[in-house]
Amino acid sequence: MNQLLMVLPLVLLAACRSTVTPAAAADPVHIQLASRADAIAAAVTRWQSAPDLPAAKAAAEEARNLVLGQNGPGYGDTDGDGTIRGSTSVGLLPGAKGEVGLANTGKVSACVARDVLGGSWNDAAARWAQATEAVQAWTPSNNPFPMLKSHPQRIYGWASLTLSSSSLKDAHRFAGHAQIHVSVTRGAIRDC
Repeated sequence: MNQLLMVLPLVLLAACRSTVTPAAAADPVHIQLASRADAIAAAVTRWQSAPDLPAAKAAAEEARNLVLGQNGPGYGDTDGDGTIRGSTSVGLLPGAKGEVGLANTGKVSACVARDVLGGSWNDAAARWAQATEAVQAWTPSNNPFPMLKSHPQRIYGWASLTLSSSSLKDAHRFAGHAQIHVSVTRGAIRDC
């Protein structure tokens, strides 16, 4: 099973592999998307190697807020330390009431539409309700995150679990799962 989890992102990336043209790479939307994906990746890396649970939660909060933006459900100081990490007005994904996110600004590639947005956001409230319900339904023997078509929503899920966790070991494990979805997200943005 672990080998499958390691191979799956490579298969998904190969399905989306193409060459980004110089014009696309210079597009301001593409630059913002790539920059945001890099910031999320850096937060997940800090989360995965955090020396203690407060540091893991701070990094998970940052990654989560960068996905959500201030209009996303549960945005803010979710670790309760008095600081909003990953503070941003515009999330990678659309807000809970359909506010524009970086991933649906302008024309997006097929890979971004499929892997980052995970389909239509015409009913953003329903998309976020589905993600919130998946977090609430998650147990070690029931992982509903694969039903979330948006890989950043899965990052949101793993970060949410970390923020409610009392175990550094679990936080590190959740970060490992999030890292898979960071790879798919970055690949969709950079390679398609």
